[in-house]
Amino acid sequence: MSIPAFADIAKPSNDLLSRDFYHTASANLEVKSKAPNGVAFTVKGKSDHKAGAIAGQIEAKYTDKPTGVTLTQAWTTANALDTKVELDNTLAKGLKAEVITNFFPSSKSKGAKLNLHYRQPLFHARAFFDLLKGPSFNGDVVLGHDGFLAGAEVGYDVVNGRITRYSAAVGYSVPEYTAAITATNNLNVFAASYYHKVNAQVEAGAKATWDAKSGNAGGVGLEIASKYKLDSAAFVKAKINNQGIAALAYNQLLRPGVTLGLGASVDTQRLNESAAAHKVGLNFVFEA
Repeated sequence: MSIPAFADIAKPSNDLLSRDFYHTASANLEVKSKAPNGVAFTVKGKSDHKAGAIAGQIEAKYTDKPTGVTLTQAWTTANALDTKVELDNTLAKGLKAEVITNFFPSSKSKGAKLNLHYRQPLFHARAFFDLLKGPSFNGDVVLGHDGFLAGAEVGYDVVNGRITRYSAAVGYSVPEYTAAITATNNLNVFAASYYHKVNAQVEAGAKATWDAKSGNAGGVGLEIASKYKLDSAAFVKAKINNQGIAALAYNQLLRPGVTLGLGASVDTQRLNESAAAHKVGLNFVFEA
C-alpha cells in the first residue's frame, strides 16, 4: 500500500463516519459532464438547513496527461474566482506542485498558495505555503513500513519566526483494517480511530476523541458507524455518537450517471421536541 498523507492516516474511519451522510444539507445537487476536448465541467449547488441563498459553484478542469499539467478554474456564488495549476511528476518523479489563487472582484481581495507533495515508497511529505497571508508555512511528513505509519505536522509563522501549530500521529494500515491515534491542536486533542472491512458487503468503524484542555468536564466523544452494501448499485449507512445523535443514509444508483442519496439525522434525546432537533437531506448527482 502507498504511504498516505498526514491528514489521511485515519482516512478510512473518517470517511466512514463523515462521507455520504446527506442530512448535513437540506438539498445538494451535483452535475458532471465532459466535453469532447477533455474539459470536465462540474456544477454544484447546496441549500443548508437555515433560510438563505443557495451556495454553489461552476468548475472547469483540463488535464494534459502527456505533460502532467492540470488546470482547474471555478467561479462561486460568493463571487470568488479560484484557479489551480497542478504539475504532477513534471518537475521530478514523485513530486506534485500546486499553485492556487483566489480573487474576489467585489472586495479586490486575493490569495495565493503554493503546495508541494512528495511521495516515495517509504514516506509522504507535504509543504503548504501561504504566499500573501503571513507568509506562513505548514508541513507534514509520514513514514511507513509494513503497514506501520508515523507522522508529524508543524506550522510556522515566517514573519514572527514562531511555531503556530504541531501535531503527531501513529497508525497501522492494511487492506482489511486500519487503526490510528492522532494528537492534534498542539497535542491537546487526542483521537483513536478504527476501521474494519468485515467482508465485501460490510464495513464498520469507530472514533473516540478527548480534548485535554477541557479535561474531565468535556468527557470522551465517541462515534460508531457501519456501512452495508445492498448490491452493486446501492448501500446504506448508519452512525450514532455518545450524545445520542443518530444518522442514516441511503445511496442508490438509479441508472448509469444518476445517483440518489437520502439522509436523516435524529436527536434521540429530544424525540418529543420540535423538528428543529432533527434533519433530513436529499442529494442528486448527474454524470454525463
